[in-house]
Amino acid sequence: MRDGEIPDAAWAVIEPLLPPVGKARGRWRDHRQVLEGIVFKFRTGLPWRDLPERFGPWQTVHGRFARWAADGTFDRLLTAVQTRAEVDWLVAIDSTIVRAHQHAAAKGGLKNALGRSRGGLTSKIRLACDGQGRPLAFLVSAGNRNDCTQAETVISLIRVPGPGPGRPRTRPERVVADKGYSARTFRAYLRRRGIKTTIPERVDQLAGRRRRRERPCGFDRAAYRRRNVVERCFHRLKQWRGIATRYDKRPDRYLAAITLASTLIWLDQ
Repeated sequence: MRDGEIPDAAWAVIEPLLPPVGKARGRWRDHRQVLEGIVFKFRTGLPWRDLPERFGPWQTVHGRFARWAADGTFDRLLTAVQTRAEVDWLVAIDSTIVRAHQHAAAKGGLKNALGRSRGGLTSKIRLACDGQGRPLAFLVSAGNRNDCTQAETVISLIRVPGPGPGRPRTRPERVVADKGYSARTFRAYLRRRGIKTTIPERVDQLAGRRRRRERPCGFDRAAYRRRNVVERCFHRLKQWRGIATRYDKRPDRYLAAITLASTLIWLDQ
């Protein structure tokens, strides 16, 4: 997929899931034209006002993006494409730092998912992906917050309905993560839910176990070698320049852009 173009196969899946075109004053722009304008804006990172004319008035494209972000349309798209796919339930989690542009600066700090560090204002995308590197759940938080403080929340956001009746699946078979997630509280949370864990212990944790004459946690090296799927997932997301750098003041709008990109990742198989 280049620029804002949505392949026909992907559009055939997306079109029935979008709200019906309503009656309004004047002529409503075609949903595909507008959605391709939204995709183009976030893939290139350009301002809304600089959208090419082929996508129609930038106000229309921006307005529909804001409407769909607020009413949950992008969330429903992602859920629908996850439902129709075969999910690999070895789940890898990690986070990535995103530099916030000066246009994203707003009062409220943590409330707006912005944190200050030596590099300036940053946010973090915290993500869980399946064993094929496709996003299952994610959130945006301030860039200076520790990974372990948000790990349980990310896992709790996993919710994939099945193709038929019944409850959505919320429990992975195994969670793979790096040493940054090696906290006793997180391990205990996964153990309570019956989820297998592949997380290497930190040096200080191993030293403490030796002093207490305890055995180290079990570690599946073969499963850990698959942890790089989350890095590949972040690589695909950050090919969208409007995601690699945060330009949006509102975290819900930025999260909507990540949701749209994740939907197209699931469809681009």
